[in-house]
This record gives sequence, C-alpha cells and structure tokens, in this order.
Amino acid sequence: MFGIGKNIIEGALNTTGDLAGSVIGAGGNIADRVTSLGGKKIKGKVILMRSNVLDFTEFHSSVLDSFTELLGGGVSLQLISATHASNDSRGKLGSKAFLERWITSLPPLFAGESVFQVNFTWEDDFGFPGAFFIKNGHTSEFFLKSLTLEDVPGFGTVHFDCNSWVYPSGRYKKDRIFFANKTYLPSETPNPLRKYREEELSTLRGDGTGERKEWDRIYDYDVYNDLSEPGKDARPILGGSQFPYPRRGRTGRPRSRKDSNYETRLSSVLGLTIYVPRDENFGHLKLSDFLGFALKSLASTVQPELVNLINLTPGEFDKFQDVHDLYEGGFPVPVDVFRNLTKGFTPPMFQELLRTESDQRFLKFSRPRVVKEDKNAWQTDEEFAREMLAGVNPVMIRRLEEFPPVSKLDPEFYGDQNSKIKEEDIKFGLEGLSVEEALNEKRLFILDHHDALMPFLRKINGTSTKTYATRTILLLKADGTLKPLVIELSLPHPQGDQFGAVSKQYFPAEEGVQKSIWQLAKAYVVVNDAGYHQLISHWLNTHAVQEPFVIATHRHLSVVHPIHKLLVPHYKDTMFINAFARQVLVNGDGLLESTHFQAKYAMELSSYIYKDWNFVEQALPVDLIKRGVAVQDANSPHGLRLLIEDYPFAVDGLEIWSIIKTWVANYCSLYYKDDEAIRNDVELQSWWKEAREKGHADKKNEAWWPKMQSINDLVESCTIIIWISSALHAAVNFGQYPYGGYIPNRPTISRRFMPEIGSSEYKELESKPEKAFLRTINSQLQTLLGVSLIEILSRHASDEVYLGQRASIEWTSDKAALDAFENFGKQVFEVENRIMERNRDVNLKNRSGPVNMPYTLLLPSSTEGLTGRGIPNSISI
Repeated sequence: MFGIGKNIIEGALNTTGDLAGSVIGAGGNIADRVTSLGGKKIKGKVILMRSNVLDFTEFHSSVLDSFTELLGGGVSLQLISATHASNDSRGKLGSKAFLERWITSLPPLFAGESVFQVNFTWEDDFGFPGAFFIKNGHTSEFFLKSLTLEDVPGFGTVHFDCNSWVYPSGRYKKDRIFFANKTYLPSETPNPLRKYREEELSTLRGDGTGERKEWDRIYDYDVYNDLSEPGKDARPILGGSQFPYPRRGRTGRPRSRKDSNYETRLSSVLGLTIYVPRDENFGHLKLSDFLGFALKSLASTVQPELVNLINLTPGEFDKFQDVHDLYEGGFPVPVDVFRNLTKGFTPPMFQELLRTESDQRFLKFSRPRVVKEDKNAWQTDEEFAREMLAGVNPVMIRRLEEFPPVSKLDPEFYGDQNSKIKEEDIKFGLEGLSVEEALNEKRLFILDHHDALMPFLRKINGTSTKTYATRTILLLKADGTLKPLVIELSLPHPQGDQFGAVSKQYFPAEEGVQKSIWQLAKAYVVVNDAGYHQLISHWLNTHAVQEPFVIATHRHLSVVHPIHKLLVPHYKDTMFINAFARQVLVNGDGLLESTHFQAKYAMELSSYIYKDWNFVEQALPVDLIKRGVAVQDANSPHGLRLLIEDYPFAVDGLEIWSIIKTWVANYCSLYYKDDEAIRNDVELQSWWKEAREKGHADKKNEAWWPKMQSINDLVESCTIIIWISSALHAAVNFGQYPYGGYIPNRPTISRRFMPEIGSSEYKELESKPEKAFLRTINSQLQTLLGVSLIEILSRHASDEVYLGQRASIEWTSDKAALDAFENFGKQVFEVENRIMERNRDVNLKNRSGPVNMPYTLLLPSSTEGLTGRGIPNSISI
C-alpha cells in the first residue's frame, strides 16, 4: 500500500506541465494568500462534493489535488459587487479567497457533502455581493452545491445556490461565475451584473462548432441523425427533412464516413458517456441506484446472452402459469449461461438487475399489481375497458361523434378506410337504445388506432410482426363503467393501399372458441395501444417534445431570471435520459424495436404522428375537450364537466393541472405587472422564439403557438411545460410495470394473425386456448426483455424530487415566491388526500376495477423503488 502511494506521489511530482498549468490557471499562490490576510473579514461556507467521493477510481486525482493544495493552488473565490462597478462597467471584484482545510476536510467513504470555510477580505465600499468567480486549481472536478456568506455588512446572510460541476480552470475559456439567489428581469438587473449575465448566457450557447467534451456546458440543437449507422438498413434522419421531429441536444461527434449526414454512434461500452452538458447528467445517487447501468447492461450484456439461452430452450410459454412462474420462482438458467450473464457485474448491480438466488434462477420479478389480488381478473371486459380510463395510457379514448367511425386518411392514397361496423352489430349491447340515441346521450366512446397505424401496417407486417389496425367501440353504462361492444381489426387491401382496408368485426363472448377469439381480438387492441403508448404517449409526447424547451431555457434565460427558476426543476435529468435513450432504447435495433410491434419503423412512425402535434393541445383541459370526453361548464370544478364522471386520470389530472396553473400564475404575477412587461422582456422573447423556431423548427409556422405577448400566454405555456414534465409523464410512465409487467395483460407484440376456421392454429385455439394466446403475443425472449425494461423504467430513484418540493429550500431569496411555493406544496398534499379518499369510494368502480388495483399514478408523493405512484418534478427516467 505504501509503495503504491509513493508511486502516485512521485507521479504527481512528475506531472509538472499539467499541474503547473492548473496552479497558475487558478491564479493562486502563497504570495496571493499572504496579501489577502489583512483587513476586515466575512466568513463563507462552501458545500461541495469531491469527485473522489462520487467515483472511487479517482484516488490518483485526490492525491494530486492534495499536492496542488500544498503548492498553493487549490480553489479560489472572488466576490463580484452588484452595486459598485469598475471602469468597464462590470461589477467591482474583491480580493481572492481560498477554500481552507481542503486536505483535512476528508469526506466519508460514501457519497456525501464536505463543508469548507472561506474568509473574504471585505472593503466597506464593496456593496452587495451579487456574484462570485471560482477557479478550480485541482486536477479533478467537484460538484459545487452552494456558497453562503454570513454577516455581510448591510445585507446579513447572502446565499448562492450553485449545483454545478466545476472542472479544473484550464478546461474553461472563461472563469466560472455564480450569482446570488436574487431574481431579476433583464431590465431590472443591477448595471454592474448585466455584462456578466449576458456573457454567461453566451458561454452556454457556444458557437455551434466542434465536438463537445465532458466538461463543456454548451446547449445546442441537432436533428436525430444518430439512431443508426448509415447503410442499407439505416433508420431515417428525423428532423429538418421529410420526417419532422423535435430537436435533440447537439454532441458534435464526428460525421460518418459512409454518409456525412449521419453522426457516428458510440460503442455500447461507452453508452453512459454520451455528451450532455455536465450539469444535465444523472446525479451520483441515481447512478448508484443502477438505473442507468441496468439499462446499459440489459442492452449490451443480458440481451445477447438471453438470445443464446432461448435458443437452447423451447422459447415459449404454454400456459398463463408459466408467466406467473416469473414472479413465483424466476427463470431457470444453465450454469454456463448463468456465468456468462453475470460476468463483469458488481454485486449491487447483479442483485438489482438479475435478483439471483442460489439455485441459479434469475430474473425473478416482483408480482405486478394487476395480478396481485386476482390472477384472472385482467381477462374481464370491464378491466379491459377500465384501463382506457385508469391504465398506463389513459389519454387516447374519445367520444364517438359519428357512426360508423370515419377515417381521416386521404382516400386518394388509401381508398375507403371508413369503419364497416353496422348498427345491427352493436344494437344488442346498447341497453335498448338506438345508435342515434346513444350518440345523442353521449354514451358511445371509441379507442381508435386505425388511422395512426394503417399507413405503416403493410411495412410493419413485412417484419416478424403480424398485427392489425384496430377500432374498439364502447358504451358508457349507467354505473359509470365502460362496456366494449365490438372490435374491428383491419388490414391493408392485398391488391394495394388504394383499394382501402379489409376489415372484420369481433364481438364479446363468454364461452367456447368464440370466447378465445374475443380474448385474442382484445389482445390485438392492446398490442396497438401498448406500442402507441410507449412510442407516442410516452417517448414523443413527453421526452422528445420537452428537450427543445430544456435547451432554449438554458441558452436564453439567465439563472437569475424568474422563469428560469420556475422551470429548471422540471428539466432535471431529461437531456441525459433522452441521450441515453438514443443510444440503447429508441435507436435502430434498440430495446424498443426489439420489444414492440412497430419494430424498425418505430421512430419513423413517431415522426408521422408528430406532424399533428400541437403544443396548446397538451394542456389537459384542451385535450379532454378535443377528445370529446369533457365539455366546458362554468358551474363544474375547473370549468369542465366530464362526460365520463368516473374517469380517474382526468379527475385526478384536472386537480393537479389546476394547482400547477394557480402556482404558476401566482409566481409570474410577482414579476410581471402587465402584458407590456412580457413584451419587453428580451430574454423571455428570445427563449420563446428559439424554442419554436429552432427547437421545434419543423412546426415553427404553426398558427397555434402562443404569441408570448401577454401574462396569460406565459402562464399557460409554463403550465403546459410543467404539466408534461411532471404529471403527464408520471401518468404514462410509472404504471408500466404495475399494468404491463404481466405481459398477457399488455402484450406489445403480435406474431400471428387471427386463426382462420379449419387451420391448425384454429384447432389449437379450440383445444389449448392459453397456448394459442401465448403463441400469438410476445415470445419468451421478448417477454423477458420487455418486462426487464419496463421494470427499470417504472422505478423511482432515491434522489427523486416530487411535485411541490424543491431540491434546495434556498432556491430564491424572494419571500413572496417562497410563500407562494409553500402554499403550492400544501395544495399538492391536499390533492393527494382527496385522491386517496376517492380510491376508498366503492361507488367509483373505475378507480380499482375487477383487479382491485386503486388508481395511484397521480398521487404526488412516493418512496424510491417500484411503487406505482409519485409525480417527480421532471422526466428523469
């Protein structure tokens, strides 16, 4: 041990070039410290996390850092006056001060904070310290949480909320600057801070050139040209072409030699090193939870070994109990395959991902809630319909306003795509009503995936997928539940798209082979819905559409801007999880393509759907009205009357939406007294202009964009952004495993068509209906991969911050803003209590259903892990 330490010290002594540069770059030496000892002092407290706390491979850097400290480098800080300017109109600089006791403030062996003292020389005419420079003279980075100044003459305590990685000073072209937790509109910024404010934003924007490095802090845009390598089977570039798409963060990686329009991809080994601005990366706690590592391992190690394993076994489930065995006993693995699967895993990751037992059974999953109380209730028609209102994709059902359902596809290209369902097909289930009467009473509803899928269905069915475009019509019963009346399964005409669709109808049945056929028809509907959910409701409509707002916010709204302070908590980890998704989830041959029916056409299909995306319609009240499930009513809560009164997602969601909007309105009113203040805010106008014209460049000319000319425009836009990041994402993400962890309830793939009478598949359906069902949906391999994936995606990390909470209680010094946020937190708590009260109401049958699974996805609070509840502030997994 001593020999190793000696070698490292000698190595540090020999690292004269880099080390000297770091010391000189920090501007610190022993003489500097001596000259700053005189005069009045104010104390400061610095809280940081050293990189060797977060990464145990950084021991070498830790020794170098201690050596640098002995030479007089270390970490220097320099206060900037917000009230007194130097000759160039910039705020006056104070004397350098240095962190004290860097060597002796040894961190614990676990990831934790270190507190350091710093003493600033104070001049009586300095005024308010509105910012500070910091230079890191060490060889490794650290995470700076905060600086707090005590007993500042005339101002008392002054706090700087930093929360940023600070790399060695040689990595930066300009010194790192942090501002006090004051809030200023651009026009109200103290003159001595204005240039600093503008220069910091310029640094964050960069110049749009070069490959980004780990320590860079640059936010910029690019198209989705990194989903695959170019070539015969390349995925199309999304954005700025015939395939419109939101923009993603630019990495600047080299272009492919085969086709310069494509960006080179990282190897799977480097999957966690994909560039995002350093402060957008997963925090150490989330990484230590192995969420990121588990995803990478699933893609690069477990998937290929599972393929080998399944090739050695029959590879199919024969009965539903075989699936239940995944929760009761795990999956048996031959010893040699087991060794390959577990090679290279650290023990915590090994336990987290594989949950092994001594008998070499692995992938033993926790029992999904949908089959926890009753193994068979998922098969009922009532549960099938209830999950359209209280499942993981409750944003699709709409009121049927015209019968039979009409297609919006262009008949010139797609022929007659209108539904072929007739009144006599459903009259039996209308409880004595005619179709016209049921329409007029607003009791007919539809889950319609036909138009979204039909243009791609011929190509999709050219892969291993065999599926349909589906329509399901339902009746709202007197007890508030929905009853499916008919399912229509459609295929492209075999002679060509211009000949329209070939459609067949299926009806509820309770016995014999007709019951089995009905169960399969429902499965095809759920396959459509599961694929649309993961790709559109989840990925596109939350993850992808939010990233441009994240980028634009950092490029144009200063950290002291009130809207930056409002929105930034709702951006945490989003850029990183999206970048990571492009590497292993939504990429060509990635986990999503491997586990969902759209296969290699998945992202292309999402581009097709994005053509109709409308920012304004992401507001929950607007969405509910558009889908016809609500009407405006001034006498109803939130100004809306739900046509399905027991619609758990909508009822809970409207309460969440309302309190978010109230909080946003109260907060914005503190800084904007009238509409003119909105129009005169140069940063706000630049932010909104760029979010539209660059971030969503393919939609920039749409007339529906808010003009950002009024307080109402600002409040509505910020409410939509926060709603998408928090409640909407929670509603479509954290129920994935509770509902879909039992794959027969939410299959994501169909591998063969409905059996024809007289075929061997039909005979199998008659004699062994469970086997026929399981041969139609996900295979064993697809099940294991898919369930592993959604179990990871459905987990909360230990560092999650939930709606109504902030990571720092000193995020602003404005008491009125703090009071408004405290009131918002109380409202969140009250909403949670009302949701739990509704879940106890036995008359609200859609809240628990036959599976006895209360709707908890919009309960704001949660603990870490697989809870099926909780609204994190941001899209962080």
